[in-house]
Amino acid sequence: MQRLQGNGFVSPTAGHMTVGRMISEIAEFVRDDPNRFYRLVIGTDSQEKKINGKVSCDFVTAVVIHRVGRGARYFWKKQNVKLTPALREKIYTETLISLDTAQKLVPKIREVISPAKYDFEIHIDVGPLGQTRDMIKEVTGMVSGSGFVAKTKPASWGASSVADKHT
Repeated sequence: MQRLQGNGFVSPTAGHMTVGRMISEIAEFVRDDPNRFYRLVIGTDSQEKKINGKVSCDFVTAVVIHRVGRGARYFWKKQNVKLTPALREKIYTETLISLDTAQKLVPKIREVISPAKYDFEIHIDVGPLGQTRDMIKEVTGMVSGSGFVAKTKPASWGASSVADKHT
């Protein structure tokens, strides 16, 4: 598995790339089929790891450009935190990483792709079943308070499936 720290992302097909190249790849994907509508998604998932007796937590953020009804491309990056946060802290951190990524990327993407061509969503790995159900209002409020649309399970596939694939 590829692992990338810092500001770049990984494309499963093109490998390591800068944020600028990722945005160019997203724009090219949209230009390839300009009559379609798109969904731009950012989601983060985390996984605790224990290596040589030390516990840490990997946070993986996925950026997905979905050509509705006709496939998608995605990019991801991994960050490692040496401490393992409690569940509530992990969910907050996942949400904050997605928000930070959105605040940095969305203005740059809007420079090359008209916002009329896509819906933007932040996918949060919480849902009505399990331990995270009590946090739904809190984290969706964080996202909507920042001016973005929040999706939770089962509709949060950007976090629970795409990002999860690389944790």
